[in-house]
Amino acid sequence: MVDRIKGGVVVDIGVRAFLPGSQYDLRPAQNLDNLTGTEIQVRITKLNRRRGNVVVSRRALLEEELHAKRAALMETLSEGQIVHGHVKNVTEYGAFVDLGGIDGLLHLTDMSWGRVKHPSDVMKPDQELDVIILKFDKEKQRVSLGLKQLMADPWVGAAEKYPAGGKVKGKVVGIVDYGVFVELEQGIEGLVHVSEMSWNKKIQHPSKVAKVGDEVDVVVLDIKPSDRRVSLGIKQAQPDPWLLIAEKYPVGTVVTGKVRNIAEFGAFIEIEDGFDGLVHVSDVSWTERIKNPHEVFKKGEDVTAKVLKIDPENRRVSLGIKQVNDIWGEWFKQHRVGQIVKGKVSRIATFGAFVELGENIEALCHNTEIEERKRRDEGMSSFRPTTGPLKSAGPLEPGKEYDFKIIKISPETRRIGLSYRAAVKQIERKEIEQYRSTSKSSSTATIGDALKSKLSAR
Repeated sequence: MVDRIKGGVVVDIGVRAFLPGSQYDLRPAQNLDNLTGTEIQVRITKLNRRRGNVVVSRRALLEEELHAKRAALMETLSEGQIVHGHVKNVTEYGAFVDLGGIDGLLHLTDMSWGRVKHPSDVMKPDQELDVIILKFDKEKQRVSLGLKQLMADPWVGAAEKYPAGGKVKGKVVGIVDYGVFVELEQGIEGLVHVSEMSWNKKIQHPSKVAKVGDEVDVVVLDIKPSDRRVSLGIKQAQPDPWLLIAEKYPVGTVVTGKVRNIAEFGAFIEIEDGFDGLVHVSDVSWTERIKNPHEVFKKGEDVTAKVLKIDPENRRVSLGIKQVNDIWGEWFKQHRVGQIVKGKVSRIATFGAFVELGENIEALCHNTEIEERKRRDEGMSSFRPTTGPLKSAGPLEPGKEYDFKIIKISPETRRIGLSYRAAVKQIERKEIEQYRSTSKSSSTATIGDALKSKLSAR
């Protein structure tokens, strides 16, 4: 090589010949300026004796040599074989590795068991490395290579290492709209779905909760090594606040909160941040029947209610307003079946008398419990009401107070059954017993004597 000219160099082969820059090497030469004085082998590709023009190529010889090497190499390559090579070029999707006459593609997905953002993060041009042949097409002269296959597959034994229910630490390596990917170790990544990120907060986007690079505690929800998938949960690594709510607000606790939302069937009351309880329309009032909750509740107003039920599994809290002042509950605690009570007849119906036992506490004394059947039939035969309210039910008249015996109590339905005739009989028996115990001739006293004494006292 004797001179550098435009487009290439001049070589002396006994006469001056032209070596184009594109024919110097298999790849375009970056710099030909410093090659003067170098001896090389070339092949004459064009010769014009009349004009004295000679064109030579070094690349032609290199290609022949390369083809020879490639042919020899093709006879020795096989799938599964481990070969040595050097990185020839790095692209967006992988790297080409020169195996000594033929290039093989090392795809991005076969570089590492872990996540690789770009091939240049793993390897550089001219880097030497061992790779394994994954696929080999002799006719098309295509070779697919793998690097991660020379390392242990982390998914082998992953089910034993990360059993379902186990708590582990991981690093957030990716964020998508539906969750975050957490790396447990190189090559094993699991998805934390957005629904598994918080117990009580509605996550608008996972990026609001986690960032790439964050270390987080997660619980393995499900693992399928055959599919190379593992489902993780962040919220499961933290105490379930619903269990804490059950301890903090046991059934019977009176709470005050703001109305957060109103539905057709009731209103949702915010007990504390992230926790709502439902007041059903049936638990608003003991006496009124609520048809439209919007007439009772206003969004943002404070409401005092009692905790009726907590269901941590289904994330539900049932509240009641009417139970805060549970006069019925107190009444049921203090009374029992068989007890004699005083009550005022509030109104008469065709089937009996309604009796007021206390403020807003009403009981029913059915016709069958007012008088004996014979007396009742006699009374009804002479009483034929036409119009207007009934004025009496046998001996019972509205506005008057009588003694009644409790014969039925139903706390669930808030119903009380009374008997007037049973109370009369029980009181009479008691008076007879008292008479016998106080009479001087108690040994010979009769029921007739007791009745006479009772009538004379009246």
